[in-house]
Amino acid sequence: GCMATGAATVPQPDIITHWSDGAAPLTCAAMSTRTVSDQNDPIIEGRDQLAAPMARGEKPRERWRIGTEHEKFVYRTADHRAPSYDEPGGIRDLLMALTRFGWEPIYEGDNVIALTGADGAISLEPAGQLELSGAPLENLHQTCAETGRHLKQVKEVGSELGLGFLGLGMWPDKTREELPRMPKGRYKIMLEHMPRVGSMGLDMMLRTCTIQTNLDYASEADMVQKFRVSLALQPLATALFAASPFTDGRPNGYMSYRSHVWTDTDPARTGMLPFVFEDGFGYDRYVDYMLDVPMYFVFRDGKYIDAAGQSFRSFLKGELPALPGELPRLSDWTDHLSTAFPEVRLKSFLEMRGADGGPWNRICALPALWVGLLYDQSALDAAWDLVKGWSIEDQQALRDAVPSEGLDAPAPGGGTVGELAHRVLDIAAAGLAARGEVNSMGDNEVGFLEPLRRIAANGKSPAHDLLDRYEGPWNHDLSKIYEELSF
Repeated sequence: GCMATGAATVPQPDIITHWSDGAAPLTCAAMSTRTVSDQNDPIIEGRDQLAAPMARGEKPRERWRIGTEHEKFVYRTADHRAPSYDEPGGIRDLLMALTRFGWEPIYEGDNVIALTGADGAISLEPAGQLELSGAPLENLHQTCAETGRHLKQVKEVGSELGLGFLGLGMWPDKTREELPRMPKGRYKIMLEHMPRVGSMGLDMMLRTCTIQTNLDYASEADMVQKFRVSLALQPLATALFAASPFTDGRPNGYMSYRSHVWTDTDPARTGMLPFVFEDGFGYDRYVDYMLDVPMYFVFRDGKYIDAAGQSFRSFLKGELPALPGELPRLSDWTDHLSTAFPEVRLKSFLEMRGADGGPWNRICALPALWVGLLYDQSALDAAWDLVKGWSIEDQQALRDAVPSEGLDAPAPGGGTVGELAHRVLDIAAAGLAARGEVNSMGDNEVGFLEPLRRIAANGKSPAHDLLDRYEGPWNHDLSKIYEELSF
């Protein structure tokens, strides 16, 4: 999926039909998959074409949508083992069983690796983590209903196959070696490349889950303001959602080990992006950044060709070692845009990437936080006022402190991240109230922030609560996590 491993690619018209118009899609539904090479895809002849996908994402406010993605760990209820792709009752059988709800399978070679339908796409992370990349929706009532439909479907199928589903940021008790590998071409290339560039890239791919939301912008200036606010506040989301305090069956010393993993995955394609705050930032500067990010692969004739470490700048000159003499196509650039993993990512929409996986109510709360902050102009201005004085050093210190300290981390300008959370949640609530999107009961969207309000009031990241249970009622028995944290 596009969440933890950036597996977005251009959706092909014969696969995906549920986008409302021809503009670039808002979520990256079914993009972990390219099953056809489109030879009508335009050739890129110059750098000036590279900002096109970002500019094409511009939409007037009434066409802004909310795309929510969430991953969960799949386990066998009998022994808590992670099922392989091929075994009876394993990941392939899970995907095929979900087709009863109207999902259509997507294949890579002979393997079904994703599903597409009215609620977006269901895809696989590298070790079989199951992801819903939701459809582009108008409000958070629809988002939370979509999440509920999906969880009901996977639980029904899971109960028949003997599978359970866990919402956390990190496998609490599985080593890398115990985990299966999904048969996806791009993952094979990435799994080989990761150990060359960082010590924890394999953990990111195999052992983590996240919740992500994808949001629109009206113009380049609007994109810039939203990018800056969301990037500065991404560590706050990490602290509110931190739920990965266990590794290999014991406490790991972190609130969000998942966020820590990103600090040594691949420095060329991760992190806080200080240039976003420099004068003159816009699409062009992001293009420069992406040209500096080394490639992973090119997709040709149904197959992924290894180009790990090669340069897109060389590709623009027809000098890519993986495809000598060929110039890139627009889909190659769109693929490449999905292979950087900064805390906030720009494609033809902005992706919020800071949160650990969690329960249903937090899956609804993450888009509520960002929609409240970014989709109402008064809220966006108030949020910018809060963070605009932070230096690049302040931001990096915040990003560095949050994985281990969570809401106790010091915030720029004094106080803790927990205290900052109250102010940010107040701004988000005002933004949601101003949107005035009510359901049939007359409720607005503000209630979706309630789980985060409780976390902030408690002053402790969710991981704290898990550690308290581990030390207390669980008596150091982590198998209890499956009883208490499954969907």
